[in-house]
Amino acid sequence: MDRIAKRVVLHFPGFEPLDAKAHHARYARSAKQSAAVWGYFAATGDQQSGPAPYFDVEATGADWHAQSRIYMLDHNDLLRLLVDKTLLRRLSDGFLSAWRVAISGGLVGYFRHAWRFGLFFLFPFLLMALGLLACGALAALPWLFGLPLLHLVWSLQLAFLLFKRAFLPFTERFHTLHLFADWELAVALARLDNNEICRWLEDCAQRARVALREEADEYVITSHSMGSSVAAHVIGMLLEREPELFAGKRVVFATLGCAILQCALLRPAAVLRSRVGLIARCRDVTWLDVHCLTDSIHFYKVPVVAATGHADAPQPRIIFIRMKHMLTAEHYRRIKTDFLRVHRQYVLGPDIRAPFDFTLLTAGPLPAAAFAEFSHAKMPVL
Repeated sequence: MDRIAKRVVLHFPGFEPLDAKAHHARYARSAKQSAAVWGYFAATGDQQSGPAPYFDVEATGADWHAQSRIYMLDHNDLLRLLVDKTLLRRLSDGFLSAWRVAISGGLVGYFRHAWRFGLFFLFPFLLMALGLLACGALAALPWLFGLPLLHLVWSLQLAFLLFKRAFLPFTERFHTLHLFADWELAVALARLDNNEICRWLEDCAQRARVALREEADEYVITSHSMGSSVAAHVIGMLLEREPELFAGKRVVFATLGCAILQCALLRPAAVLRSRVGLIARCRDVTWLDVHCLTDSIHFYKVPVVAATGHADAPQPRIIFIRMKHMLTAEHYRRIKTDFLRVHRQYVLGPDIRAPFDFTLLTAGPLPAAAFAEFSHAKMPVL
């Protein structure tokens, strides 16, 4: 197996309230964990500013050295745009996005392809609706019991305080309002009717263009969760306009806990579905799709390209991993009931050696495409 000496990485993170600086710090921590587990040295450089911010990673083993330049295309600016609203606006926009998903065929599509993802979609909206109904019933108690309407003064105030001081903090355990914003972005990426988001996608395409023009042995484009829809848009835009950027290059597109279908199953997402097909048919791109049975926030075992209407195109190679095989038993026991924490593990550091390791994929000496062949019977050899 040939070794990689120079690599360029474009990473599209999931929908988390982290800016590029925070993602850089997370990567550095994960790289340190990976290096300790596998017995090599990893040095993560400082974040470099410019038209396309990046940081370098130097990884060194007994007889190898790999340099990786990592461009972090986070969407924290979009997250701030979606959450910087009044509570009433966040609630109304969130429920509106749920309605748009349902009437656009998303709800039916989710349960058709991955029922657990369908429940993931319903959960925050049902939880919030139940809370609003309970507080509404409390506010209406004087009317329900035939008391003078003057009693609404205390019942309305009590209901409001209960909702704001007790119910909302409870829902934050499940990141409910954050998930409201997540579905707003999903609808926007499907419809492409938000000027701010379209301008942001153009900016991402400009930064990706800069990265792909660098000289390297291989180019690894990784995406996590919602970031996979962003990545599909950006890569698809470049293939539509400048296919020569990819010509003759070794490009690997690795989707981790991929949620492209979160957006692509909506009827208005014709552009996104077209771009998925364009990526799948590009001979210069090898697509790896990493799935995990215990991660409910993706479309387990679903061939994403076929599900978007391109059954005749080359399908991504699905890699199946298990989070409990990457962590100690105690560590996995602590996180296994937190579905969002399990979902993040794709891009976090391991406790023990496993066939899949995000740092090795993006900064190690082995070609990224080789991870499609690794298993517990055939582990990576550094």
